[in-house]
Amino acid sequence: MSSLHLVRHGETTSNVLQRLDTALPGAGLTDFGARQAARYALERPDVTDPVLFSSRARRARQTADLIGSVWDVENQVLDGLHEVQVGDLEDQTSEDAHKVFSTTVRSWFAGDLGARLPGGESLNDVYERFLPVIEDIADRYLQADGSGPDVHLVSHGAAIRLVAARLVNMPTEFALAHHLGNTGSIELTRTEDGWTCLRWGSELPPFRRDDEPELARDPMG
Repeated sequence: MSSLHLVRHGETTSNVLQRLDTALPGAGLTDFGARQAARYALERPDVTDPVLFSSRARRARQTADLIGSVWDVENQVLDGLHEVQVGDLEDQTSEDAHKVFSTTVRSWFAGDLGARLPGGESLNDVYERFLPVIEDIADRYLQADGSGPDVHLVSHGAAIRLVAARLVNMPTEFALAHHLGNTGSIELTRTEDGWTCLRWGSELPPFRRDDEPELARDPMG
C-alpha cells in the first residue's frame, strides 16, 4: 500500500538553541542533522521508486537532498509547505515567547482556527496554503486502491502535526502530546473513505487519547 510520509527536517542550530525559526529561508542543518537525514534514507533500504518533496526552507531542502542522494531520487521543492509563521516571535528563545507559541497552538487544537500568532499566521492560514498541496500530491500519486509509489515530503514539525491531525481527525490530546523529533515522521494513507494514520512518530494505532500534553523543549517539534 502506498503511503504519504510527512517527515520533519534534520537538526538545525535553531533547534539546538530552541530558537523560533520559521521565516524563509531559515537555518541550515547541523552536521548531526545531515547525518540524521542520511540515516533516514539508509534505514529504509527497501524503498521502491519513491517520490520526494520538500518545503522551500533551507533545512527541509537540505534534508530531502541528502535523502535523495542515498535513494538516487531528485527532490522536488514546492511552495506552501513551510513552517507555521510565528511573526513577531521570530528568532526568539525566551520562555515567554515559547509560551505564546504553545498557547496559540493549543487554542488551534481546541478548535479556534482563527487565533493568530502576533504578526504571524492563524491555523486557517496554514491550512489554506498546505492542504491543497497535499491533496494535489495525493491525487497524482496515491491511488484509492493503495497502488502507486510511496511519497516522502520533508517539512516542519508544527505544521506536520497540525495538518496530519486535521486530515485524520486525530484526538487533540494525542496530537498535542506526541511531538516529532528531527527526521521523525507521520505515515498516512488515503482510501476512498479518506485519510488514515498508519504511524505517528514511533506510535502505532490504536492511538491513545489519555496522554497529557506538555510543553516540549523543542517547540517546533
